[in-house]
Amino acid sequence: MSSPSSPTRGRPPRLDRARTLQTALDLLDQSGLDALTMRRLADAMDVQAGALYRYFATKQDLLTAMAERMMDGVADAAEAREADWSERLATLARAMRAALLSRRDGARVFAGTHSTGANILGFADTVVGVMRTAGFPDDDAARALYAMANFTVGHTLEEQAALQPGSGGPADPGHLADAVAAGTYPHLKASLPTLTSTDFTRLFEFGLDLLIEGLRARR
Repeated sequence: MSSPSSPTRGRPPRLDRARTLQTALDLLDQSGLDALTMRRLADAMDVQAGALYRYFATKQDLLTAMAERMMDGVADAAEAREADWSERLATLARAMRAALLSRRDGARVFAGTHSTGANILGFADTVVGVMRTAGFPDDDAARALYAMANFTVGHTLEEQAALQPGSGGPADPGHLADAVAAGTYPHLKASLPTLTSTDFTRLFEFGLDLLIEGLRARR
């Protein structure tokens, strides 16, 4: 005999927010953001599409919840209190990038969402706290948060897009090499090995170092 909290034998599990969110993340990994629709999510859960709106009024609400889930535990990366502020900031940026890369199209999901959930607010509070503790004024600490987060999201957005098949990005170096060779671009030609490189971690670290050194100079 089934209890009120357990599914009846032969029927799909009861719809709930956590299972809906996990199914959406699974679909994202399988097919990407463009293929993730409320109807497809409902089909995957064997429910009517309208049932999902009990938890997520719009697809944007769903994406915001997915972004919030991806950031679970990221703020914990800065727990080493003895580290220099720049090391802690870099660690947080790396952890954020890793979280976005952990899901297909993770940066696209995150971009444009404005979650007020505990994971994202906790991450933001940690970053601002690192900067304020280092002696940055409150307004500079807040701007440093935006600068770091926007750089990390933007870099990861381009990284994931470039690695998509047929993107014509660095993952397809011949496309860029042919375009440069067809025109008069001496400086691009000299830099082509770097421009066509898929070492995105090295590129990320270069930009992160520039950001931190700029903050250090401002401090």
